[in-house]
Amino acid sequence: MPTITVLPHPELAPEGAVFDAPQNMSICDALLLNKIDMEHACGQVGACSTCHVVVVRGFDSLNELGDNEEDMLDQAWGLQPHSRLSCQARMAQEDLTLELPRYTLNHAKE
Repeated sequence: MPTITVLPHPELAPEGAVFDAPQNMSICDALLLNKIDMEHACGQVGACSTCHVVVVRGFDSLNELGDNEEDMLDQAWGLQPHSRLSCQARMAQEDLTLELPRYTLNHAKE
């Protein structure tokens, strides 16, 4: 089972986290299952960018980025070359290291 390492985040994971996640589970589900309260305003259907993560290690092991996800990522705060929507990115066999952006753009809240 692959391991996810979450780098420290001041609010969501102050000390960081390390946990296992089943293959084919979304990164968002894995984070939520491990008590990291990842925002997912659209209910994990890929219609917002609130669950945006930066994949520091293991990016190439994830499922391919779809057109809809790519369009939504354009709205993400702090977009990086290895950014993904955690609700759309699915675990493969490789371990991941994630950075959770400090902010999200939630148009429903703003």
